[in-house]
Amino acid sequence: MNPDKKIIINGLLDRVNASPYLIVIDYTGLTVKQFTELRNRLDAGGARCTVAKNSYMRKVLTEAGLPDIGEGLVGQTAFVMGDSEVFAAAKAIKNFEKEFKKPEMKVGLLGNAVLDAEKLRAIADIPSREAVLSQLLGTILEPATRIARIVHNKFSPDGDSSPKEETAPAAQAETAPVAEEAAAPVEAAAE
Repeated sequence: MNPDKKIIINGLLDRVNASPYLIVIDYTGLTVKQFTELRNRLDAGGARCTVAKNSYMRKVLTEAGLPDIGEGLVGQTAFVMGDSEVFAAAKAIKNFEKEFKKPEMKVGLLGNAVLDAEKLRAIADIPSREAVLSQLLGTILEPATRIARIVHNKFSPDGDSSPKEETAPAAQAETAPVAEEAAAPVEAAAE
């Protein structure tokens, strides 16, 4: 084998082994500007888009012990891999496809599972880890939030905890003794 080809295959093998997923896309019809934009969006999600010969990728998948996805390795293909979650990469590709009508997700690997384009689109619809954790935290905190609202409303019937409520009873208490003192001399004069 040509030493240059071996270097390329070894580089691809390293990326495939380091990535928990592989998404094969057909980038036919994308301009250089669009392809650069796609790469930038994937980079933001922790994924990389690599263009290589399909025959090289077949050899890499065989050497890595991954399932054969030969039917997906036809035409102008690019390979998306990353060290983060597959959700972000699939979502970036799906959103890009919605916007530009290209590229098309063909097939993917998640671990040793082969995923068709429909399953990849379904994965793109799953919320990110951060979104799921945020929803979980909201669910956990909901009962405590309700209790806090009930306690607050119990001690503040109007639901308003402004300083006026706190000073109004004190102001009434201060004026009451003055009114009593003013009433005392009137009663004494009447007697």
